Amino acid sequence: MFSALKPLPTDPILGLMAAYKQDTNPNKIDLGVGVYKDEQGNTPVLKAVKTAEAFRLENEKSKSYIGLAGNLDFCHKMESLLLGEHQALLANRVRTAQAPGGTGALRVAAEFIKRCNKDATIWVTNPTWANHISLFEAAGLSVKEYPYYDYENKDLMFDEMIETLSKVPKGDVVLVHACCHNPSGMDLNETQWNTLAQLAKDVGFTPLVDIAYQGFGSSLEEDARGLRILADAVEELIICSSCSKNFGLYRERIGACSLIAKDSATADISSSVMLSVVRAIYSMPPAHGADIVNTILGSTELTQQWHQELDEMRNRINGLRSLIKQSLAAKGIAQDFSFIERQHGMFSFLGINKEQIARLQQEYGIYIVGSSRVNVAGISDTNIDYFANAVADVCK
Repeated sequence: MFSALKPLPTDPILGLMAAYKQDTNPNKIDLGVGVYKDEQGNTPVLKAVKTAEAFRLENEKSKSYIGLAGNLDFCHKMESLLLGEHQALLANRVRTAQAPGGTGALRVAAEFIKRCNKDATIWVTNPTWANHISLFEAAGLSVKEYPYYDYENKDLMFDEMIETLSKVPKGDVVLVHACCHNPSGMDLNETQWNTLAQLAKDVGFTPLVDIAYQGFGSSLEEDARGLRILADAVEELIICSSCSKNFGLYRERIGACSLIAKDSATADISSSVMLSVVRAIYSMPPAHGADIVNTILGSTELTQQWHQELDEMRNRINGLRSLIKQSLAAKGIAQDFSFIERQHGMFSFLGINKEQIARLQQEYGIYIVGSSRVNVAGISDTNIDYFANAVADVCK
């Protein structure tokens, strides 16, 4: 059986990781992998997380299964984090299942969509997170793209986006990034969110909101504004959330898939189908990450500490965006990099070509993906001058 298999290409980011590890350049910089890094280049364990883990270690009483939906207290707290005191929660229209990471939540959503409408097409931004398309196609869904990022002008193609989505068939699903768009860093403003929400209501497509970076853009509340505007407008909504970034729980694989239905009875039915999907994929979610988040959000003191640590990460990222813009401008590069400061989250496209990307890697040990997407958090006060000089050299 195995002899019939053909080797598949390595994921570009995983290949970049391997090349970076083997590079002996003492000044090398990893700007490819999408994880938050501090000034020392580490992905830290938050202090609030450490405290919550110690509490769990002392108080955990069982290693039994936690049920298909996972930790229900965690699920309810995630709903509040995402939606605040939204009318959908007050009307008991929301159901949530814990999932193994945001990726697991997306796969649950994909299989749920397939159960709802086997002929549904899911529309994703062009560009989008590289794994979105393969995730949805693996679930048997057709995937199409809609215009989003204007590479030439470093802005949104909003008019083109709305024009395309106005023709999406009723019953299809449109994926949107709630904040900190991966990979472009370009987000919708409030007016644009309102336009999109009205369009979803008028056309009849179902929005799927991927919110993987809540708190990394402007604030926990501001980063959820678009999601809540959509929830105001439509009867049905799918939300896939992740705790990897804002809680720093990458390896714990903790996320959630939430459904908003038109009423409580429909929400119950939808939840039963979602849990049937969960049973068929991984049966039961792991407990550790959900317990950590639940402990933090269940404690006033730990929540306050988490907010402070999250603010520090966000402020560092936003400060680095300004630093990158200023440092590149100071090198006299003709290309305008001011767009970096206007974007949000960890990612931006530098807008340089493949030859320049290759030179950065070969001559300077600076690793970015082939699209020119950089992880801003990989920059630090100690490597910014080296980075700016290298970019200036390849952009001559």
